[in-house]
Amino acid sequence: MIVFDLSCQPNGHRFEAWFRSSDDYARQKDGGLLVCPECGSPDIEKAVMAPSVGRKGNQVPSHEVRVDMPAEGELVPTASVANVTPKMREALVKLAALQKEALEKSRWVGGDFADEARAMHYGEREAEAIHGEATGEEVEELLEEGVEIAPLPFPVAPPDIVN
Repeated sequence: MIVFDLSCQPNGHRFEAWFRSSDDYARQKDGGLLVCPECGSPDIEKAVMAPSVGRKGNQVPSHEVRVDMPAEGELVPTASVANVTPKMREALVKLAALQKEALEKSRWVGGDFADEARAMHYGEREAEAIHGEATGEEVEELLEEGVEIAPLPFPVAPPDIVN
């Protein structure tokens, strides 16, 4: 496997991707299978990256390297872009644009989502668009109280973690 740093040309978003070989990267790029995970642009190029030079066998690492691997038998999430049709790609681009707009026009409240939504529902604070996290129990309670909430159709991470 080989890892490349990639960037989308229109917006300069950088991300990394793993390929079986350089030929596999070229095949996927030529086939239009590479898209920016942030904006959905198919205009992807290799970004400048530092070479990965291995250590000599007689050198001791200067720090401990720890890699969290899934437990044996644990499922690892994967995605294949080999079967993405033009219609699916168009839908993904539109979803990425909607995600960006929704996140820009709302405020992240994290684990305080239920309390914030409830306070707005009961007029204790001014209503605004928010997004955050809630437990299943909190969601049930909010719905029973008549608080209008809806799950987002895409995964959301806190602002300090790239979505």
